[in-house]
Amino acid sequence: MKILYFAWLRARIGYAEEELTLPVEIRDVAGLLDWLKVRGPHFAEALRDLSVVRVAVNQDYVEREHPVDDRDEVAIFPPVTGG
Repeated sequence: MKILYFAWLRARIGYAEEELTLPVEIRDVAGLLDWLKVRGPHFAEALRDLSVVRVAVNQDYVEREHPVDDRDEVAIFPPVTGG
């Protein structure tokens, strides 16, 4: 899976993207986010308040129950505001 981090999430985590293999028990966005939070203090801090985090899978905004697998590209970012 390719994971992209944007804006202040990227700054807190320390890098813009990574490629990884998911544990077999991760089946949806909620599970992915929970798993990422326990990967270290930078992840825990960046993902502490999931109410301010948006997720896109394969360039489509999705909800937490959306399925994920190793072939997906997942983007994680704060809400986008227009102007």
